[in-house]
Amino acid sequence: MPLTDNAAGTVVAVTGGAGFIGSHTVDRLLTAGARVIVIDDFSTGSRDNLAQWQHEPRLRVIEAGVADGVFAPLAASYFGPVTHVIHLAAQTSVVYSVDNPLADIRVNLGGTAHVLEYSRYNGVRKVVFASSSAVYSDDVPFPTAEDAPCAPLSPYGVNKLASESLLRYYGMLHGQRWTALRFFNVYGPRQDPGSPYSGVISIFADRAAADRPLSIYGDGEQTRDFVYVGDVARALVQSCFDDRSDGAVINIGTGAEGTINELARLIIALSDSRSTVGHAPPRPGENRRSVADVRRARDLLGFVADTGLEDGLAHTLAWTASANPRRR
Repeated sequence: MPLTDNAAGTVVAVTGGAGFIGSHTVDRLLTAGARVIVIDDFSTGSRDNLAQWQHEPRLRVIEAGVADGVFAPLAASYFGPVTHVIHLAAQTSVVYSVDNPLADIRVNLGGTAHVLEYSRYNGVRKVVFASSSAVYSDDVPFPTAEDAPCAPLSPYGVNKLASESLLRYYGMLHGQRWTALRFFNVYGPRQDPGSPYSGVISIFADRAAADRPLSIYGDGEQTRDFVYVGDVARALVQSCFDDRSDGAVINIGTGAEGTINELARLIIALSDSRSTVGHAPPRPGENRRSVADVRRARDLLGFVADTGLEDGLAHTLAWTASANPRRR
């Protein structure tokens, strides 16, 4: 996949680049010929996610947190000026944000402000921001389009929405090019099931591999739009180099919704697992329904998430088994 810019002159800084989504994005960028600088504080990311590139001269990894600023980490000119930033670094737990709103503001909104200030002062061509479907209220049309009312139910969603406002401000006042991608429920290999920030699929896959019970919060009839991480990484890189997406907020999902109960049954079946399913009280700050209207992604980017849920789950379960060979 060639970049639309000259790859030899392209330097992409990926914040959170050692994380789940970030490392898949780095894979695509390096495969395409770009030079990449990863900034990650390794609070949830792992160097193992980038192990296949450990001898790649076009990759530099810097241990730093975006909440402390990115000017200093990027001051050393490894490859020349940074041309693009893909901003993925974040505190990603809705539940944590409810319990620790000040910490969420510092990392999620503050980190975005640091990235935009760096980009403004250093002439970065474009910033691509990882937003979230958590910006929407629980009372919107389904599938949910980007112009639906936003009334976040958690500080996490509030700070993602505020970050989008910062992007618009920097675009209007400073001419900064940007795109915000509102991810729906991302899943796939490298999502750590042992982390409190993990998604439901990684946790279910890990527990099913060990024949342990699957616990569903609430009645399990809440719905989600699950989108495979490889598709998400493709959308990130494409929007980075496609000016049709400039100044746009774009949903990244599949346009299909399924219940958590259905998901649990499918994972158990695909895993040939003896796991049982139980229920726990619902968690605060989580939406009841979630499914993306994906027309804008198709119209502006020509992007369609082309990995079906069963195929994506098969890849995820295979990775879970290889990462934990003693599970079965």
